[in-house]
Amino acid sequence: MTIMILEDDTALCSGIELALAAPGRQFVSCHSIAAAKTALQANTPDLYILDINLPDGSGLEFCKELRAAGYAAPVLMLTANDTELDMVTGLQSGADDYVTKPFSLAVLRARIDALLRRGSHGETKTACGGFTFDFETLRFEKNGQAIELSKTEARLLQILFTNKGQTVPRERLLELIWQDGTEYVDENALSVAVRRLRAKLEDDPSNPQHIKTVHGIGYKWAVYL
Repeated sequence: MTIMILEDDTALCSGIELALAAPGRQFVSCHSIAAAKTALQANTPDLYILDINLPDGSGLEFCKELRAAGYAAPVLMLTANDTELDMVTGLQSGADDYVTKPFSLAVLRARIDALLRRGSHGETKTACGGFTFDFETLRFEKNGQAIELSKTEARLLQILFTNKGQTVPRERLLELIWQDGTEYVDENALSVAVRRLRAKLEDDPSNPQHIKTVHGIGYKWAVYL
C-alpha cells in the first residue's frame, strides 16, 4: 500500500505520515509537482493526498493530469479554501474527497481510511472485447491468456484505454508516458511502443482493430465497452 503525499509544508507532510502510519503502508512524499511526476516513474500509488497550492503549480491541475493519464486511485485534496466553489472545483477535477486546512490529523486519518475501504471493495479489473485489464496490479489478459507488458507499454495502454474512442495526440502521449522530460526521449520511442503493444494485443498487428492510428494526430483505442 503506497500513499503519495504532495505537500510543500515539510512539517505537515511528516505529521501526515505519522498520523497515517500503519503496517504495510509506505509513503512517497513530494514537495513539488515536478517531484511528484518523477516519483510516478517508479511508483503507482494506491492513494494520493494533494495540496492545492504548490510552488510550481496547482494540485487541482495535477489531479486532472492524473485522471487523464488513467490513474484511478482515490485522491484527497488539502485546501486552505472552504468556499463551496473551491470544493466543487476540486471534486470536478477528479478528487474523491477534500479536507480544509487547518484540520485534525485524526479526522484526516478517518477520511483516508474511508477512501481506502471504499477502494478495496471495488473491482479493479475491466473486461472489454476479450481483454481483461487490471491497471492497479498490472495484470493483463487476452482471451484468458496472460500478456506481459513493459511499464511503458502498460502506461500507453492505460492512457489509450482510459480515453477510448478519443484520439490522443502524439505530443500528449509523450508528455504522459515520459513525464521526466520528453527532450531526452528518442522521437521514434512512441512509435516503437505502439508497435510492440500491437504485437501483443492485436490478432493482426499490420491491420490493428484496437489501437488505431489517426494520421497526422495520434492514436486511439477503438473498442468500446
